[in-house]
Amino acid sequence: MFLRLALASLSGQARYPASALMLTLGQFLVTGIEVIAVWALFQRFGEVQGWRIGEVALFYGLVNCMFALADALGRGFDVLGTQFLRTGAFDRLLLRPRPLWLQLMGHDLRISRLGRLLQGTLVLGFATAQGDVLWTPQAVAIALFAVLGGVALFLGILVLQGALSFWTVESLEAANVLSYGSVEAGQYPLALYARWFRSLLTFVVPLACVAYYPALAILGKADPLGAPAWLGCVSPLAGLAFLWLASGAWRLGVRHYTSTGS
Repeated sequence: MFLRLALASLSGQARYPASALMLTLGQFLVTGIEVIAVWALFQRFGEVQGWRIGEVALFYGLVNCMFALADALGRGFDVLGTQFLRTGAFDRLLLRPRPLWLQLMGHDLRISRLGRLLQGTLVLGFATAQGDVLWTPQAVAIALFAVLGGVALFLGILVLQGALSFWTVESLEAANVLSYGSVEAGQYPLALYARWFRSLLTFVVPLACVAYYPALAILGKADPLGAPAWLGCVSPLAGLAFLWLASGAWRLGVRHYTSTGS
């Protein structure tokens, strides 16, 4: 069912190939500006508190790949308030004998998100070329597990945004603080931030669990904050737990929904 919905969305975008190509290229170039900023920082200072550019590139690449996949899958939750609740179209989804989350995830699978995904993959290649990352089978397994946990985390943020839309359809900007803000914060090692911010990114929005600790395990680098080395092998589970909690908020919002009255 999801594949049929996704293929319908992709085929609709493929009817306008020039538009899809330009949007994808735009995503690639806009996010590429951030890479230039990181490169300029390390070109000027060499290292930042003992972190080299290849190590930071690993953080950057992983986080952007996670977000690109989650953003492609969660577009329906992102526009729930404006395109479904405000217009009354959500009532039609309720009438269909299919899970709501499945319909929303297959609603608008954006081709343009390939731009950010490609850019994140290229940055991972750059990190490998710098010699800071050795892709052993264990490192590959940790990276794939981290991406799974990261996709779950960012998808959970989008699901929370959709749940908030049942109370206010103008909740988009508040949720962007968590989604895009987390992407920006996750592009650098957690050890660079203040203690209160590290606690926020570990225990409230567990970004550190899906990006920082797994990246340390991939690099074989000891945590300056003193966390055990094995933590990166299991910490991505926090992203799956976050998605599970977000699904509870989603179910509460659906029960709260009383239709538009139209």
